Amino acid sequence: MPTPPSLKRDIILPETNLPVVDELVQQARETGFIVGPCAFLSHYRVDSEYRYKQNQSDNRRIMLHAQIGYRSLKQSIYAYQEIHNRIQDHGYRLDRYGICLDWSMGFPFDQREKRPTGTGLILDHPDQFARLTESAPVAPHFGDFIMGMPAAFESTRHALGAGATSIGNLGQYFTFRLPDYDDDVLITAETIKAITLCANQPQPVLIHSNLDDGFAALFSDMSCALGAVMVEQYIVEDLLGGCLSHCYGHTYSDPLNRLAFMLALAKISNHPGTMVYGNTTRYTEELAGNYASLATYLGVDIQAQRSTWSGHAINPVPVTEALRIPTIEEVVEVHLFANRLIESSAAMELLQQHDSAREAADNIIEGANVFKSNLLKGFEKAGIDIHNPFEILLALRRVGARDIEQLYGPGDIDEAGVRHPVVESTTLRDLRNQAHRIVGSIETVVRERVANLDISICTVTTDVHEYGKILMEKILDELGLSFVDAGVSTDADDLLEIISKSNIDVIAISTYNGIALSYLETLTEGLKQRDLDHIPIYIGGKLNQVSASETGKDLPVDISDKLNALGSIPCGSIQEMILNIDHRFLTENNHH
Repeated sequence: MPTPPSLKRDIILPETNLPVVDELVQQARETGFIVGPCAFLSHYRVDSEYRYKQNQSDNRRIMLHAQIGYRSLKQSIYAYQEIHNRIQDHGYRLDRYGICLDWSMGFPFDQREKRPTGTGLILDHPDQFARLTESAPVAPHFGDFIMGMPAAFESTRHALGAGATSIGNLGQYFTFRLPDYDDDVLITAETIKAITLCANQPQPVLIHSNLDDGFAALFSDMSCALGAVMVEQYIVEDLLGGCLSHCYGHTYSDPLNRLAFMLALAKISNHPGTMVYGNTTRYTEELAGNYASLATYLGVDIQAQRSTWSGHAINPVPVTEALRIPTIEEVVEVHLFANRLIESSAAMELLQQHDSAREAADNIIEGANVFKSNLLKGFEKAGIDIHNPFEILLALRRVGARDIEQLYGPGDIDEAGVRHPVVESTTLRDLRNQAHRIVGSIETVVRERVANLDISICTVTTDVHEYGKILMEKILDELGLSFVDAGVSTDADDLLEIISKSNIDVIAISTYNGIALSYLETLTEGLKQRDLDHIPIYIGGKLNQVSASETGKDLPVDISDKLNALGSIPCGSIQEMILNIDHRFLTENNHH
């Protein structure tokens, strides 16, 4: 990849009237002290999860984290109580819940009625936050779609008022984009106010950032991922006075690098971690194999905590997650599995040798320091005020992960302009290997025919989940097919403009968050109006949605038939799409 041109302030931040940081900070401080009571704080007699984490780490106890958040508030409250009670009945403890909120909660409260929704939990009023957190003595973690969103300040107030002292997800600020919402200046302002509000409380509030939702998941170099941590620390802790806490784990699949990253993160962190998420990218439809993946990543995370006592809770993810939203029974079952694994692995601690992981951790830290230094010097040279958190945040968001890594990463650049990682990210390596396996599984005759097709495929995602698109593009590239990258979280009307200006033969959509149907309705109508409805549309990913017409329904249902009725071709896999493309264009060529 060629090196991007040097950055210039007037290109990145062309606005002449950006908000004044001191005024944003003052607005947040005027809100005052607002952390309310909740069952967790009362039961353990602590003022915050921060203090609780310190106590548990001092006592050398490994904490556990579970994800909940069904579509209905009633079901979520029941799960909050029931999962805790069942695990306690077996003599174990659940320390914290990650509340899976719907992405539509990122919109300002007064706009939500007119905005599309996904499949997660929607809390419309402050008392709904409180009803949830009073359900059981488990620490509430509002991790997604609070910070980094247009409603960041408003939602953070509600979460704090309900006794939550771990709030995120700052990582989403850098990469997530809500449908048809482009005001990143307002988003930045509301995020700074939310961070300041947390920092201004008398008790420490963990400002959570999931690296897998930010730039780290898109970097090829783990040193850049840790460098991103350092840059976030500079913004949140040094410039705004907050307590930053990180999560990772969705995509860290290599055991050595997973352990090395934890060792490195613990060494540079100033506050307890939130959790280490399960390595869910290794889950497939084969449940038996998922148990092997579950045991592998939990084993690493357990030993990592015994080595660092960083305060991160481990997260056993039900093996069914790749298929559907796990049930209460499945959440309980996987936590019993994790607790037994913790007990049985204690006797093996002396057998663990971490020399290789520590060496890798040192390399990651060294590269991360270079990344942070390069980035701040580069931004300053570009004219960005590196003492102004607003300007740094907005510039990071607008420049994006790929250019940031290429410009400021610590690795060497070869003659072709490609920057090589210090410690390669397992995420992109795994996607590359997966693409190679998928291409190899396609019959040679089909591969040869497809390679000779003179077609252009437009690739796009309806939301921020990019891995499906990355995998698809690597497969297309290996097959020799041309594609036009229409971006991530691209609104349907913007996609229509791209298609209208390009010579597109196929549209390939990757989707995840329950928006497929409304997205496709807009797209197909727009194509029809432009006389482009002859272009085939392939769509894959999570083809589900909560039905607004079915009162009381909590779980999303498959909508493949509705997508098909709109004229698209729902695909269960990328192989299925390739085979259909081969058949379609072979038939057309024979016909002509």
